[in-house]
Amino acid sequence: MSTTTKQSTTRSTSLVRPSWVLAAAMALPVAFLPGCKNAAAPPVLVTVQAQHPVQGPIAEQITADAILAPIAQAAIAPKISAPVRKFYVERGQRVHAGELLVTLENNDLAAAATDNKGSLEAAQAAYATATKAQVPEDTLKAESDLAAAKANLDLNKSIVKSRKQLFAEGAIPGRDLDTAKAALVQAQAAYDAASQHLELVRSVSHEAALKAAKGQLTSAEGKYNGAEAQVNYSQIRSPIDGVVTDRPLFAGETAPAGTPLITVMDTTVLLAKTHIAHSLAQQLKVGEAAAVLVPGVADPVSAKVTMVSPALDPGSTTVEVWLKIDNKTGKLKVGTPVKVSITGRTVAQAWRVPDSAIVTADDGSKSVMVVGSDGEAHRKPVTLGIDDGTDVQVLGGLAPTDLVITGGAYALDEGARVKIGPAANNQDTGSGGNN
Repeated sequence: MSTTTKQSTTRSTSLVRPSWVLAAAMALPVAFLPGCKNAAAPPVLVTVQAQHPVQGPIAEQITADAILAPIAQAAIAPKISAPVRKFYVERGQRVHAGELLVTLENNDLAAAATDNKGSLEAAQAAYATATKAQVPEDTLKAESDLAAAKANLDLNKSIVKSRKQLFAEGAIPGRDLDTAKAALVQAQAAYDAASQHLELVRSVSHEAALKAAKGQLTSAEGKYNGAEAQVNYSQIRSPIDGVVTDRPLFAGETAPAGTPLITVMDTTVLLAKTHIAHSLAQQLKVGEAAAVLVPGVADPVSAKVTMVSPALDPGSTTVEVWLKIDNKTGKLKVGTPVKVSITGRTVAQAWRVPDSAIVTADDGSKSVMVVGSDGEAHRKPVTLGIDDGTDVQVLGGLAPTDLVITGGAYALDEGARVKIGPAANNQDTGSGGNN
């Protein structure tokens, strides 16, 4: 072999490496590779916010959706069907109880009332005649008839007595005595009849005549009052103080009986009506303080619980609760959907941590992350109580000296290295790297 051939073979051999040499080189740690220094990265430090549990008062806040409703409302429907003659109010106008709002056409009703008024006056006159003239006159006549009968009876008794004496003396014949006795019998019968008639007049006829006259008068009064009521039905008045919120018809249109013609609402006080779970409603009492969050209103509106329904709603098995809100300014509108927050249970001295510190597992269990003395994050299961929407009461699982992570604990692993810092710094990876 020539010299040139040897050199070429040597060069080829130096470029080709066995496969096991390459595999071994790839298995070596980076730190052992030529040209690398300090390749192992330091542990990551997570910046968190933390604080100790705080002791103080806490109150449960029960929140729910509600709708604003008026304290009083009257959807006024006429009792008769008639065209509208005139409206005296417009939508948005404030009215008072008893104020005339609408007049319906009532000429026919007014005529009927006038006719019945005449019948009433006639009945009143008949009653006056019966009580002041006819009945006393009948009684007086019966008394006079009785007095005349009695006088005639007394006269005939005297005649019979005298004729008996004369007959005994033989001064008159017996037929004269018999005639006198017959006349006495007739006089006695007339007296008995007159006496009975007077008694009937006083006890029966007098009372019947008065009842008849009174009945006619009462009937006339009833018909007149009914006619007047029909006229009054044509005049629609407000039963409450409030604001006119609806007036669907115009003058000249017919108002059907039983259909709301005008609606008046008292909006000086509103009710926030909501439904709350039975378990939460058990804690509520009338008079408890509450707050209402109204869309478009910056600050919560104060309210009070005025009604907790004594029965469950059969459809939802919830309890209806009413909250009373002052609205004299008219700023709040009926029908607005709002959020209500009612103060429930209250604890004067409770250990509290912020809601942001609570970690909820998939199974619903609660825990917090605390900063240990080793600078690492550790999970602690806790038992919770009242939640006021900002803080939550811790009933067990924490000590007052525990440093609870309140921010930056999202997806933080057990044993993670942490440092306490401001909320603006979310994470600090520390220094280090490959040189």
